[in-house]
Amino acid sequence: MASRIVSLAVNDRPHEFIAQPGTSLLTALRDALGLTAAKRGCAQGACGSCTVLVDDRAVPSCLVPVETVDGSSVRTLEGVAVDGELDEVQSAFLEDFATQCGFCTAGMIMTAEALLAEKPAPTRAEVVEAISGNVCRCTGYEPIVAAILDAAERRNAGRTA
Repeated sequence: MASRIVSLAVNDRPHEFIAQPGTSLLTALRDALGLTAAKRGCAQGACGSCTVLVDDRAVPSCLVPVETVDGSSVRTLEGVAVDGELDEVQSAFLEDFATQCGFCTAGMIMTAEALLAEKPAPTRAEVVEAISGNVCRCTGYEPIVAAILDAAERRNAGRTA
């Protein structure tokens, strides 16, 4: 198969690049676009460190051939903050000490963004289930769960204000 031009809206900006068949979305984001927040971890879709949003759904970008998402909207951690201001999830992760080494953080935040878009007031069990595909070797998960629940409260408080 020959290489092809792939068009994506990444973090609300249009991008076109030439992709070889089978090039993963993760490779395209990191190597072609220089967006390095999504990390190359297991390369098998099991660790969650490469999670990004494709058309508002959390996906392991290491498993997605970029040509299969041609024309899609992709959001990475680099596209979460607005005008340099952290959003509620990012702020909660920072303030609730939900990061240590930081390797899983981008994937965890993107998973949380997808969850809160679908369920603005998730239960603890729903948060635990949502992040079950993301591996963290440092925090013991409790600060991450707490940060996501905190972010949900912050967002919901902002909606009613």
